[in-house]
Amino acid sequence: MRILVVTVVHHPEDARILHREIGALRERGHRIVYAAPFAAREVKPRPYVEGVDLPRAAGRDRRAALRAARTLLAERGPQADVVLLHDPELLLALPGTLRRWRRAGRTPVTVWDVHEDTAAALVMKRWLPRPLRPPLRLAVRAAERLAERRLRLLLAEDAYQRRFRRPHPVVANLTTVSPERPEPPGDDRVVYLGHLSRARGALELIETARLLAPDVQVEVIGAADPEVRDALTEADRDGVLCWRGYLPNDDALDRLSGALAGLSLLHDQPNYRHSRPTKAVEYMAHGVPLVTTPTPLAADLVERYGCGLVVPYEDPATAADAVRRLRSDPEMRLRAATRGWEAALCDLNWADRATEFVMCLEAWVKETSGSAPDTAAAVAGGTARTV
Repeated sequence: MRILVVTVVHHPEDARILHREIGALRERGHRIVYAAPFAAREVKPRPYVEGVDLPRAAGRDRRAALRAARTLLAERGPQADVVLLHDPELLLALPGTLRRWRRAGRTPVTVWDVHEDTAAALVMKRWLPRPLRPPLRLAVRAAERLAERRLRLLLAEDAYQRRFRRPHPVVANLTTVSPERPEPPGDDRVVYLGHLSRARGALELIETARLLAPDVQVEVIGAADPEVRDALTEADRDGVLCWRGYLPNDDALDRLSGALAGLSLLHDQPNYRHSRPTKAVEYMAHGVPLVTTPTPLAADLVERYGCGLVVPYEDPATAADAVRRLRSDPEMRLRAATRGWEAALCDLNWADRATEFVMCLEAWVKETSGSAPDTAAAVAGGTARTV
């Protein structure tokens, strides 16, 4: 198949988009054009995809990104078998685009990959004025209902089914788990992997690190929102923690092995109540005990598999005590690490689901075209800037 993958919001190295979905499609021999904000994120496309640079959508002004995305979709969409969209913002570019595709006589299978509960996430957007949040939530729900009528949907969580009237395939946020038993957890280093913001517990992370120093170092890996960037920079400068900033997914995951614990200190926000933190599964896959706040799906992992400890929301002292408890009890630490890895290998392994994801797209193309998709031809060039 010829597949056009588009995002203006996510990092081009996003693990779900690049490492899981694009990786699975490539393994089946499909051709990928990947349109993403490469220049804005200061990264280059991987050599195995054709990269198309788009502006990044951030903050209040997303018009330039949407205009560029609309132009790209109009020109290159009809040349693809599948258009795979990863941002709800891109739904705004579709009404006129779908009409152009129909006039051109070729409409690709258009798929929206639903990463999160977009309406619930609006309450965490500090750049969005509070009076606008309720009407925008209603608009998002209306857009979701319209998208369900016009597009194919993939969902990142089973819980997202409740937002829609029909069932849709679920492509869960899993990770690839090595069958080799990981390195045992150590006793002097705690890790955090993922984006950093107030709602994701960045300030609690700093305070937890302060309480653990100097016996335990907290290593933080991930890009940060502007609202917490200065605090992280200061904590790193003062030796409270080690903030490595953004690292490519491969390099970031390599930093997990051998850690005493992995932290997930999400706040109690609507958008997190129905989502399983990917970092939690990644810690488990690398044999790292999990210390998490009681977001339902993360707490369920701990309760079901015995892979760590649950601590209250916004409580750095208790998070630090949980780390100390694991540090003082090597048997407990190793048991949590082993159970987490075994659970990830058996139940949460992307390798077991990748083929299902690809076959879903292939079936949709075959259903639309009435024949097997052409995997030989690449998407032809357009006027959007190719990286």
